[in-house]
Amino acid sequence: MKIYLAGKVPKGDKDEKSFVNWREVYSDILKNVFDAEFIDPYGDHVDEADYFSVFGKDCKHIKESDIIIINAEKKLGVGTAHEMLIAKYFSKPVITVLPKETPHRRKNIVFFGKLIEDWIHPFIHSVSDFIVEDVNEILSIKEKVLTVKPKDITVIDEAIKYVE
Repeated sequence: MKIYLAGKVPKGDKDEKSFVNWREVYSDILKNVFDAEFIDPYGDHVDEADYFSVFGKDCKHIKESDIIIINAEKKLGVGTAHEMLIAKYFSKPVITVLPKETPHRRKNIVFFGKLIEDWIHPFIHSVSDFIVEDVNEILSIKEKVLTVKPKDITVIDEAIKYVE
């Protein structure tokens, strides 16, 4: 089994000095849940100057993975957002770690006069198969993750039909 860990990566040497490698933390926790290889798309094995290669490697890793885990504890970047859709393109289950009171999940937020008690960013909600508040919660959903048919790219067409 392969698990792709999608989320924030440092942008250059300056960011790397203050970057906490959350992938190591997640891997340490999840190795007790899954007998898996954890795919870290970032590292010195990546030539960041070869943009298409970076994109291609990430797409290939997602295609070859069995589960995609998204770290949405902090604000997501464009790469992570696209990785979520690429996972749907390949019909991969997406587990999103999204705590309350973070940039993409707010409680008691008002939009146009309507109170939403537990607002989750619509794009994250729509392409995630599972949303947990903490990586440790993945153990409690393991069987569902392994047996439920994941959403695929048709989620886009389904959303369009829903609003028509």
